[in-house]
Amino acid sequence: MALRSDSPPDYLRGLRRVLFGTFVVVLVALFLLWRIDNARVEQFRVDLVDTFVPSFEWTTRPIAETTRMIADLRAYGRIYEQNAELRRELQRMQGWREAALQLEQKNAKLLALNRVRQNPRLSFVTAEVLADSGSPFSNSAMVNVGRIDGVEDGWAAMDGLGLVGRVAGVGERSSRIILVTDASSRVPATIRPSGQRAMVAGDNTAAPTLEFLDQQDELRPGDRVVSSGDGGIYPPDILIGQVYIGKDGRARVRLAADTRRLEFVRVVRSVPAPEVDGPGGLIGPLQPGAPVADAGTGGGQ
Repeated sequence: MALRSDSPPDYLRGLRRVLFGTFVVVLVALFLLWRIDNARVEQFRVDLVDTFVPSFEWTTRPIAETTRMIADLRAYGRIYEQNAELRRELQRMQGWREAALQLEQKNAKLLALNRVRQNPRLSFVTAEVLADSGSPFSNSAMVNVGRIDGVEDGWAAMDGLGLVGRVAGVGERSSRIILVTDASSRVPATIRPSGQRAMVAGDNTAAPTLEFLDQQDELRPGDRVVSSGDGGIYPPDILIGQVYIGKDGRARVRLAADTRRLEFVRVVRSVPAPEVDGPGGLIGPLQPGAPVADAGTGGGQ
């Protein structure tokens, strides 16, 4: 029985040698043709290029189009990066603008407030937003700070510009923040410069409404809305946004914070003011036999 061989027949091997030899000869001829410096040879090279290059245009055109598309995509990427940088720069500029407005308002009161003890200082716990659980029915966010970081229920949260919401649910290493746009959110606020009080009520839209206004006629678009501190949940004088009139005719707040693109927030730790429960040493003890003035009478005759 004859053994089966996997090697190709002899005529295929001979054909391969002939094709390989012809290819080598053509390459050597082209090399020599392009190396010869002669007028007639130069003209022959030009004719050769004119003959064969147009027939390969269908192969070069897709490459050229692909190169152009890649260049356009790179240009689009650069434009996107520039747009993101401009957004960040605009946000920083808005922060500086708000700081300038606050300084301008305080400048007129510096003489009167020069020696007045200010409110207790606020400190911050910076947190990263882990998830945004916004939906048509609730607006909240999860952050990566919790009880281990000293966070407590009810603490306010803000971004670099304004109020974001408050902590509602604290875990060991994470917390949930109810945004001011949530339907269950209510923030006592003060409208400046009129000074009237109102309630910023979320309704699951990007612009909460202003409710319980005393005198709506004094309301002007562009008036600043800050937290009043009533109720002790939110610290006072935290910027919420600006007043504008919505399409439905209701007074609304254009939030200073960008609640749709939250990446980092500051959880505000409010230090309560010390309670004064006695004279402390300012008033000495009564001397024996000293007269005690009645509450309704004056000290002089």
